Amino acid sequence: MAEYLKVAFNLPLPNLFTYRNSPASPATVGLRVEAPFGRRKATGYVVDEIDEADIDPCSVKSISRTIDGEALFAQPTIELARWLSGMYLCSLGEALAAMIPSGRRESEAPALDTGDAAIGDHALAPTEEQRAALARITRSDSGTTYVYGITGSGKTEVFMQAAEAALAGGRGVIYLVPEIALTGQVVSAAAKRFGPLCAVLHSRLSPSRRLAEWRRILRGEARVVIGARSAVFAPVKGLGLIVIDEEHEGSYKAGNAPRYHARQVAMKRAALEGARLVMGSATPSVESWHLAVSGFMERVTLSSRPAGGSIPAVEIVDMNGEDGPISGRLAQAVRETKARGGQSILFLNRRGFSWFFRCNTCGSEIRCRHCSVGLTYHKERDSLECHYCGFRMRPPKACPECNSLDVGWAGFGTERIEEEARRLFPEFSIRRLDADTVSKKGELEATLAEFREGRVDILLGTQMVAKGLNFPKVKTIGVVLADTTLNLPDFRAAERAFALIVQVAGRAGRFTPDGRVFVQTYRPDNEVIRLAAAMDADGFYRRELDQRSMLGFPPFSRLVRIVFRSREAERASLAAEDFAHTVAPHLPEGVELLGPAECPLGKIAGNARHQLLFRAVSLKPLHSILAGMAASFVPPHDVHLEMDIDPVNLM
Repeated sequence: MAEYLKVAFNLPLPNLFTYRNSPASPATVGLRVEAPFGRRKATGYVVDEIDEADIDPCSVKSISRTIDGEALFAQPTIELARWLSGMYLCSLGEALAAMIPSGRRESEAPALDTGDAAIGDHALAPTEEQRAALARITRSDSGTTYVYGITGSGKTEVFMQAAEAALAGGRGVIYLVPEIALTGQVVSAAAKRFGPLCAVLHSRLSPSRRLAEWRRILRGEARVVIGARSAVFAPVKGLGLIVIDEEHEGSYKAGNAPRYHARQVAMKRAALEGARLVMGSATPSVESWHLAVSGFMERVTLSSRPAGGSIPAVEIVDMNGEDGPISGRLAQAVRETKARGGQSILFLNRRGFSWFFRCNTCGSEIRCRHCSVGLTYHKERDSLECHYCGFRMRPPKACPECNSLDVGWAGFGTERIEEEARRLFPEFSIRRLDADTVSKKGELEATLAEFREGRVDILLGTQMVAKGLNFPKVKTIGVVLADTTLNLPDFRAAERAFALIVQVAGRAGRFTPDGRVFVQTYRPDNEVIRLAAAMDADGFYRRELDQRSMLGFPPFSRLVRIVFRSREAERASLAAEDFAHTVAPHLPEGVELLGPAECPLGKIAGNARHQLLFRAVSLKPLHSILAGMAASFVPPHDVHLEMDIDPVNLM
């Protein structure tokens, strides 16, 4: 037993702390311990053992107790955490806390559903394209391959066969999906295929169940791990393959420190452990597309639907002059689909009844008192709600600014679409899927099961209906308003709009060549919408890369965003200015500082937000300077600093 331990804590402190080991409850590297920290006790991670204290032995405190009976992490995890800490400018303890389950005791993990894998294509004979893709993936022990394929082209089957090949070679697999709840068919297919060798890690598991799954993986009992973003850290033995399904999804980027991107971590792990990395999507991120066309990453293409479907016919519907949110053309198609025994999906990326509540006399909009956004009207609850901080209020009878009684809603959300659909199609069975309707456990799964069994004629909702749905009776898709994402002040707005339209359109015609998609828009001549409707990926990415090259945005640069937030707007602004003034003289040539400026969302949950944006062709020189600044710059006590390397959202 070593006499002293080096312990990292989940705190934004760069130091490791020295503690005396406990003879009564000894600890070693890889265990969590409880130790006195200031006036309290805190959970820490033992990352090293030493025989002599590097500080005055008389001042060294002893650990209180050891939490784990066996190691929870090994040296490779510590090395990955050190890289994560350096890359994303956080402490080693914060990195380890993001990687490792927080449960204090194990409880039995829920059994995986190994029944029918819903609608999968693994029973179909692989196409020539799928066989060629698998051969390209498996011909070497390492490297990166991108599987670019239209929606419904059998990418999942290629990933599953690649996993089988890795297992047959004695290697382990990590299979990442954007959201477990919306990719249940992938999980079911993997559970049926790999049985007890499969483990699932996701946020819906309790900490104790997640810990139990983690230990199964550590012991080598589970060799195929499926999960969302944080599953990239799973301690898989002999890792041979990492799959990133729907690689374009923004949920692979963490929203809290450390703000890592699972794709970046996967690349690092694959390099460290000699594993293959396979990514795939029908709408790759612009960065990945650029890597592929530039020859830095191998790409294979799947262009047909093995189940017998084809790319659906897409029609752009001009909403100028239409009376309601569902055009006559779309309503007619939905009725025709029902008459033929088919199902329809209506998609709108806004929940609630209307986007905002406004005065028709003076034009003022009722905004959240804690955030710089308008309140969304929810008719079912008769309340105005903020989707950022949760603030609610009753709709006023008169305008707070001019006392006019002429107040009401403008725009429309999924709740309004449901009301309109029930008016237009009174005899249809209709279900809505959004954050308001699936708050209770099991509601999402129950609704999808009803739809799968054909008991629902129209499924409508937000992004929940655009992902992971693979049902043969879906014939008609309505993108109720394609303009919403394009209005955001973010350089990725066009990329997100294109991906959403293509992805939701891909839910139709997956099994029979009779799918129809209607893209409703008030801007029918918008180039992004036209390219998405034409499913012209080459045209879109060529246009987008040209624009980003001219503007100097990724993938032609690297960005670092620093947000300063405070209850007092002036304090946040002054802190941002102080940081900018301090760092500006030290920026090397080729590094550009944009700001300080108020964030597009200038206030969230009562916190005023100001930002700095650093841009450089290479991250390395900028990274080293900011790392030093982050360690030495001490913001005022009432100002919080958030540092984001390679941000995916500038709002």
